[in-house]
Amino acid sequence: MFHLLTLPIKIVFFVLLAVLFLPFTILLLPFYLLRLAIKASIALVVLPFVFMAALVGIVVAFVALFVALLVPLLPFAFIAFCVWVVVRLLSRPALAA
Repeated sequence: MFHLLTLPIKIVFFVLLAVLFLPFTILLLPFYLLRLAIKASIALVVLPFVFMAALVGIVVAFVALFVALLVPLLPFAFIAFCVWVVVRLLSRPALAA
């Protein structure tokens, strides 16, 4: 309730401060625009490198996920390979016609 009671005083105070600081803000506006232009140009130069780093990170993450999912299956793949080799060695050769 106290905030509602003091709201008109806050509004008057902030409007007064805004009017007092308006000339300083107008004087500083070119510097703010220059800062914006410099930041935008730096962002345009750096952004492709950021995208490339993000792409490399995503590729590395997918490779790590692929390896993490396949490594536990390697013993089963080895057993299947051994069975395939034994079956291949013990089967009869095909007759040439």
